[in-house]
Amino acid sequence: MNATLAPDRAVIPAIPVAPALPAPVGEDAWQMLDDPAEWAAFGRELNDTDGGCWESQVMVEGMTCAACAFTVEDALRRVPGVREAQVNAASRRARVVWSPAQTRPSRWFEASTKAGYPLLPGCDRSARELRRRESRLALWRWLVSGLCMMQVMMYAYPAYVARPGDMGADSAQLLRWASWVLTLPVVLFSCGPFFRSAWRDLRMGRIGMDLPVAFGVLVTFAVSSAATFDAGGRLGHEVYFDSLTMFVFFLLTGRWLEARLRERTAGALDALMNRLPDAIDRLAADGSWKRVAVRRLAVGDVVRVRPGEAFPADGVLVEGDTSADEALLTGESRPVPRACGDRVLAGSHNLTAPVRVRIESVGRGTRFAQIVRLMESAASRKPRLALLADRVARPFLVAVLASAAIAAAFWWPTDPGRALMVAVAVLIVTCPCALSLATPAAMLASAGALARGGVMTSNLQALEALESVDTVVFDKTGTLTGDVPRLERIYCRQGLRPGDALEMAAALAGQSLHPVSQSLVNAWNAQFRSPPDWIAQQTVEAAGQGIEGRLHRTRAAAGTDRRVRLGSAGFCEVAALEVEAAQVHLADEQGWLASFVLAEELRADAAEAVATLRAQGVTVRLLSGDRDAAAREIAVRCGIDFAQGDCTPEDKLDVLWRLQAEGRRIAMVGDGLNDGPSLARANASFAFGRSVPLSRAHADFVVLGDRLASIPQAIAQARRTLRVVRQNLVWAAGYNALCVPLAVAGWLPAWLAGLGMAASSLVVVLNAARLSRAGAGEGVR
Repeated sequence: MNATLAPDRAVIPAIPVAPALPAPVGEDAWQMLDDPAEWAAFGRELNDTDGGCWESQVMVEGMTCAACAFTVEDALRRVPGVREAQVNAASRRARVVWSPAQTRPSRWFEASTKAGYPLLPGCDRSARELRRRESRLALWRWLVSGLCMMQVMMYAYPAYVARPGDMGADSAQLLRWASWVLTLPVVLFSCGPFFRSAWRDLRMGRIGMDLPVAFGVLVTFAVSSAATFDAGGRLGHEVYFDSLTMFVFFLLTGRWLEARLRERTAGALDALMNRLPDAIDRLAADGSWKRVAVRRLAVGDVVRVRPGEAFPADGVLVEGDTSADEALLTGESRPVPRACGDRVLAGSHNLTAPVRVRIESVGRGTRFAQIVRLMESAASRKPRLALLADRVARPFLVAVLASAAIAAAFWWPTDPGRALMVAVAVLIVTCPCALSLATPAAMLASAGALARGGVMTSNLQALEALESVDTVVFDKTGTLTGDVPRLERIYCRQGLRPGDALEMAAALAGQSLHPVSQSLVNAWNAQFRSPPDWIAQQTVEAAGQGIEGRLHRTRAAAGTDRRVRLGSAGFCEVAALEVEAAQVHLADEQGWLASFVLAEELRADAAEAVATLRAQGVTVRLLSGDRDAAAREIAVRCGIDFAQGDCTPEDKLDVLWRLQAEGRRIAMVGDGLNDGPSLARANASFAFGRSVPLSRAHADFVVLGDRLASIPQAIAQARRTLRVVRQNLVWAAGYNALCVPLAVAGWLPAWLAGLGMAASSLVVVLNAARLSRAGAGEGVR
């Protein structure tokens, strides 16, 4: 099949993973970001009431610890027009809400760069290479510090074990000089990130977490150097090169391991975003294949996808049969067979045979892009507990410096050298990195685990709400039952044939995304291979009730238009059928035209999911816009004790209000247009991946597959997550409460303080990593 490209055809913006934007390394590159056409590649426009703000996702380079997030946030918020800025220290991503009427991306990119933290658009692939270089450099710093530490320890050992007279003064001085020379690479190279970060904070007039570390290193090196250069002076016996190198080695060890663990636990987003190919073979007008960038694809293009390549956009197979890996998009872990005519998803992998695909949706319209936006939002937002920890960390740093000064003043009259080292130990041991990492590390690890299980988290704070949920409210159609019901029977007005009634209903239903409407469209398409002869105009949909419009027959004389309604019996003002099954009605100005009886198939794991929820101590309810009898029949089959049908969107909201007034914490599960307000009102909410965009926009979690078991699994994961967060916070607070008095009393040497600080951050991240390994499928332990 040949496809031609019209020269004036508009190309739809790319999915935000192609290398559309250069890394902004200077003013010229920043100016490119001011082009409104580029904004959609790393953000989205918000539908707010104050002037159409944009929400952009960017990556922050140069962050070395959790306190760096404070500096970046402050630098961004000082830019006029930036309404909100949140930096997640664990994912190193930032969420910036800004007004195009007041500012442009180049201004806040420049502000962050001047603060010492360059930004990259969230879509930029060059960030991977930058992170790889940073990781290699961090490894080299760690290796240099380790090698020098071992040599310095070897030269320091004789001074510890030698008895009086065993070693002459010249020999001792020679060993000191050798230790000083070996400490220089540690201070000048390995400690580089600490000094740069501390200098940035000082220039900005802030106190960061690297400032105590840098100050401690400099004081220790200065005291030890003074003792080396002037062995007979007042500080002649204060040589701590071994403690200094050991401290730096332990600290770099902790940070390197922490970075590796953080990449693993928060790496689900990068794993997803990097699934698209950079380029693909596109069929040209002359029948040849040309390699083009994915961002240049447009609707209607035909591309060739080889085995092992990812599908670049949503489309339909037009030649060849294959199987696809859709694990990260639908939660289906097994390969899915895809035959000619089947739809394939951007980001899924072609596994078995070369195929040709006609592109139907590209850019931000693909399901892949929607999932990426959800995960970007989760990776950049801060949960409530993390915000609280950040607020505590700031004054805590001031208290650390004050404590160090008090400890130095206390010890100075007795022993100035010891006073300085006590101050250094206090500075080092009290660094609140563990406190700031306690919450985001666990939340990101859990979000990554849920993503691998087919549940996308759009808001990390929702994990806190989900942990306390005691009531789950289900919608029926498309949630407890299959996505689209099956048309079973048609009743018609006398003189109207069933096929004609279905044709009119399908023409009107084609304007709606409701599962019932889709079932009528599917029934028409399955029986007739051509579109209906009726055209629906002036359609208006009443959420949860039905759709109304004017039908015009394409091959008929003027004046044959008719106003019709499709929906519930009340909406159509007709009598309901005396059957227990789900039903939808068609009426015109004269009254009843037809009724359609639908067969709804319960999802295979619905009863099991409800039983699991009840075993977790959760009350389960069913609210449906369908007839009360049909809702209660489904509830009995699922094992739900509380069911209510004939619910309008307002009725559902009223039920949620009453339950929350009783003190209940609600999780809402739905997929329809009428579920949007309820999803927004609930404490936590789930939408299924095939739900309408409004439902997905209001939902905290999106279930990509069709497994209801994902709901209790997500609740179990949320409970485990908050338990790990509490463990992390208790550990971070307890560690400081124990070690600060020891350091002030002079019982904690600098090297041991460094080991303790590195170990505290490492313990927090390791504890969070357990959530990533467990996955969404494990129960509560």
